Amino acid sequence: MAQKLHQGSSKISLSHEAAYHVAITDGFALLDTFIDEKKLKKGLLDDRCGALVTFEGWVRNHNNSRPVEKLTYYGYEALALNQGKLLISEACQRFKIENAIAMHRIGDLNIGDMAVWIGVSAHHRYPAFEACQWLLDAIKADIPVWKQEFYTDSNQSLWLSNNG
Repeated sequence: MAQKLHQGSSKISLSHEAAYHVAITDGFALLDTFIDEKKLKKGLLDDRCGALVTFEGWVRNHNNSRPVEKLTYYGYEALALNQGKLLISEACQRFKIENAIAMHRIGDLNIGDMAVWIGVSAHHRYPAFEACQWLLDAIKADIPVWKQEFYTDSNQSLWLSNNG
């Protein structure tokens, strides 16, 4: 039963090239393989901008003093794409930025793998920093992505919100 419940929620329906296109044009996408930050960064290059702030979130080897072995992220793709596009639009309105792109990975991730990438371009650094931090917090709070955390000290995993 568990297999059917989560079937497809750790794989994207788009091709990987289409996912990068969506991220660059709409501002947000999910991906089920390694994130290529160079592809995303190219989508933010703008001669009007003097600042580019990026954030990379990696899988760490512990959480709440438990030793983590690996994670599996699950996402509701259609809702995530829609909500992500709205968050990017809100960031562009709220802060004095020119553009923002974010990508969140789903599927199985190992320690050290990149789980999320965010990039913000702006005329000046302060709005870029502020928008990047706001986007990270908003993505963690509002994008329908959940993680299953596996530990080295137990055979049981825990389900956590993306903020967990």
